[in-house]
Amino acid sequence: MRYFTVLSFLLFPVLIFAQDWEDRQIFGETNASNRLTILSSTDTSFFAPNIDSYIETRPDVSVEYFVTGTANLDDVFRQAPDQFDVVISSAMDLQIKLANDGLALRLDRLEHPEWAQWRSSLFAFTTEPAAIVINAAAFDGLSVPKTRQELIEVLRANSQFFTGKVGTYDIRQSGLGYLFATQDARASETFWRLMEVIGSLGTQLYCCSGDMIDDLTEGRIFVAYNVLGSYALARAEADSIISVILPTDFTTTMMRSALVSTATTEPVMAEAFVRHLIRLQSDGARQDFPLPGLNAFKNTSGRASISLEPALMTYLDKLKRRTFIREWESATIQAK
Repeated sequence: MRYFTVLSFLLFPVLIFAQDWEDRQIFGETNASNRLTILSSTDTSFFAPNIDSYIETRPDVSVEYFVTGTANLDDVFRQAPDQFDVVISSAMDLQIKLANDGLALRLDRLEHPEWAQWRSSLFAFTTEPAAIVINAAAFDGLSVPKTRQELIEVLRANSQFFTGKVGTYDIRQSGLGYLFATQDARASETFWRLMEVIGSLGTQLYCCSGDMIDDLTEGRIFVAYNVLGSYALARAEADSIISVILPTDFTTTMMRSALVSTATTEPVMAEAFVRHLIRLQSDGARQDFPLPGLNAFKNTSGRASISLEPALMTYLDKLKRRTFIREWESATIQAK
């Protein structure tokens, strides 16, 4: 793997440097003749093998990789679509809206399953579940929940023990967290009962899955709800204290997607990267890659897959979003 932390302020536009990036790196040779810029919500450690694989086929290309949260990603890209060639995010609703608003380039020659694309401009390349993640040591002697209702019951029965020890996304700040919450609410009223229970326990709110998992391993929380399953499963392989639960009542499953900016100055190179990406993630033989493949969790029993369709934009309506967040705040922040 070849990548370098970006050091020189003179190499990048002022707008990009005004951002508080979670990570910012360059892959490949710094003096490569071509530069591809990617804006992404995917942790570098998870996406780096995909970039390295692309650079192996194009050693004349370097890739500049910016990482930020899903909601911030949408804002940054809308402000400066000409400064990014490829946009990658797990927030399917925000991605569809970017495409719907004319910010995604149509790639008509790119063959991809109909269910994994939208209007030949947005292309899914993973399927990933939302999981309940627990600190296994904290649950010693307690019943391990398999459903949301069972989680409600164990939290209620041990309310003093779990006070201040349950975490979930702050959906006001996380685009993916908001997507998971709205889809859960559509699927079952159990979601709202669970939010009320964890709210009564003093919910810890997070921007992203990585922070939730970190706090879980350190024992600062014992339960994390709606964690990105791919991140949790990867960490569980290395740390036995993490136990990942895919709820048997239903497991919400999303698709991570990529688009090419209509304002890109490198349309051919950007399209080539997206082609390479979806080919890698569709290849069942690439089990060594951290991100799950496109078919990893598709149409498995008990899954409630989120589809790439215009209906996803329903909860992005300003009034509906304001109403949903107000109800969520009433349930989850009651003890704060």
